Amino acid sequence: MDHLFLLIAGVVTLGLYFVIASMVTDTYRRYRKRKTVICPDTGQIAEVELKAVQAGIMSALGKHWVRVKWCSLWPRKKGCAQECVKEEWWSRE
Repeated sequence: MDHLFLLIAGVVTLGLYFVIASMVTDTYRRYRKRKTVICPDTGQIAEVELKAVQAGIMSALGKHWVRVKWCSLWPRKKGCAQECVKEEWWSRE
């Protein structure tokens, strides 16, 4: 009986691992590259890089958490509302 329980627990654990790992990887890939965007605050063109690793980890927890890691308009605009990440980030290549 113990072997059956261990087998079932192992299969469930592996299944969860692969589901969560694919979710984290997909989110990381979506946000890993720098993008050129138009800053909603200033209307200027800016290059933005996001915290892709943290976004991937938070997606595994079921949360949509995306923050700017680097922006070409910083340090002058550092501390902005980061509205640029609320747009369809992954649709821009």
